[in-house]
Order: sequence, then structure tokens, then C-alpha cells
Amino acid sequence: MPTPQSPLKSFIHHAIAFFWIALGALLAAISIRVFLLPNEIIDGGIVGIALILARLFSAEYLPYFLIVLNAPFVYLAYRYIRQTFVIHMLVALLLFAGFLVVLQNVTPFIGEALEIIVIGGAILGIGVGLIIRFGGCLDGTEILALIINRRFGFTVGQVVLFINFFIFTAYGWIFKDWHIALSSLMTYIVAFKIIDLVIVGLDELKSVLIISSKPKELGEHIMKELGLGLTYVHGKGGFSGEPREILFIIVERLDLSELKEIVLREDPTAFMAIENLHEVVYGKQQTYLPRKKKTRSKFFKKHI
Repeated sequence: MPTPQSPLKSFIHHAIAFFWIALGALLAAISIRVFLLPNEIIDGGIVGIALILARLFSAEYLPYFLIVLNAPFVYLAYRYIRQTFVIHMLVALLLFAGFLVVLQNVTPFIGEALEIIVIGGAILGIGVGLIIRFGGCLDGTEILALIINRRFGFTVGQVVLFINFFIFTAYGWIFKDWHIALSSLMTYIVAFKIIDLVIVGLDELKSVLIISSKPKELGEHIMKELGLGLTYVHGKGGFSGEPREILFIIVERLDLSELKEIVLREDPTAFMAIENLHEVVYGKQQTYLPRKKKTRSKFFKKHI
């Protein structure tokens, strides 16, 4: 049975999460108030719809539009996802709306279009990325996309892209200005890429499956020369029916070339399947392998 977490550790864990969610909400609000809204640029999703309504009516109502438009999606999250996510989402939304009120009279940034797109999009991406990384959400369309994914099989990315296509198109059509619609789209792309960096990190990880006629010898060379941990997966040949051991390795992108060199040097007939990894989560207990060449991150000494 899993060991229950002590109340103190649980409190510290939630306090840290709420701190980063608050910081993310502050950064997102700064991006909206300082960069996007004064320059008539919108974001995607519910935030984008709220920004369109704020421009149609009054920027003072932006926080209220955000809360009202997201309310149905909070209910959907409560019904179909989990309560902890709903709590984090509510905290993020209320803090975001509160910061938008506090920053209402802040001096806007007026500059070149490229500066606004890159800086505003980057700050927004960092803020939203922190909120998502620590279990919250600002955009109800992602919740809708997750539910559609479970019901109909469309990916979350496909649903969000479909919704945002109509939001940016509607923005250009309503105000008869396709320049601001395209600028908004570019800002969204910048923010989207930064969100990915914040959530995943800068390390580019690869998972490698290696099928070799001499897996034990090959595994020893990889561990000794690269200092990487690996796992032997038991398999069976499809045609021969013979048992064989498959090597499973997680490696940094910069080490991938060296890994391939070792594999093909030791077994020129080896087969390798290489895939990108979005994220890797691992526990605290690690066993470190002796390394001969260079210092490596702790995780890659032993990952399974």
C-alpha cells in the first residue's frame, strides 16, 4: 500500500504549487495588460474570446468576462476530471482576474509589432506554462478538448487548434483588420512554444529500443562508456519465435550520436527505434553508475 503523506509535507507541497500558480497568473496578467490588450492583440481560447468582448464593450470588464466564460468549463472539470484540478483552476482564474484588476492602470508597452509579439507572447507563455505545470488551467477550451478526446478520439491539440482557428478568424472579421488577427496568431504561437518549454524543460530526451544479437555485451559497453542506465525487456521474434532481449534506454539528444556509434560498432546488424519523449518522471531512489567520460545528469545513471 502507498505510504500516506504527512500533513506537513502535504501542506508544503500545496503551498509551493499555489505559489507558482500565483506567479504564473501574475505574469499572464502582466502580458495581457501591458502588451496584448493595449495593442489590440488577443490570445487563443477563452482568454481570446474575453479579450474580443473587452474590446467590444470595455477593458474594465475583462476580469468578469474571463470568470463568466470559464464558469461552465469549471463545472465540466468538476464532473469529468478531478477535484484537485478544479481547485487549482479556480485559484488560477481568481488570481488572474484579481491581477488584471490591480494592473488596470499600469503603463502599457507601445513598441514595434515584433517586440510586442515576442515579449508579450513569451511572458504569457511562461505564466500559463507555470500554471499548467503545477496543476492549474486558465483556458476552458482545453478542458472541452480533453472531454472531446475521451468521447470521440480527436486529440487535444486538434480540438484546440480548430477552436482557435475560428476565434482568430472571427477577430479579424469583426474588426475588419486581418493584420491584428495575424499578429494575434503569431503571439499565440510564441506563447504555445514557451508553454511547452516551461512544462517539458530545455532537455530534449529520446527513448531508444535496441534489438541486437548480443544484448548483454552491448549493454555493458553502453553502461561503461556512456554511464547510462538501461533496462532489458524480454521479447520474442515474430518469425523465428525465439526469445530475445531488447534494450530500452532514455538518452539526452547530445548523447544520441555517440550511442548509435557504440551500438553499430559492437553489432552492425542491430536495429534501433528512436522516439521523442515529452516528459519523464522518476522517483528519488537512484543507483549511480561509474562514468568514464564526462559528467551527466543524475537521472540518466539509472532511470528504471
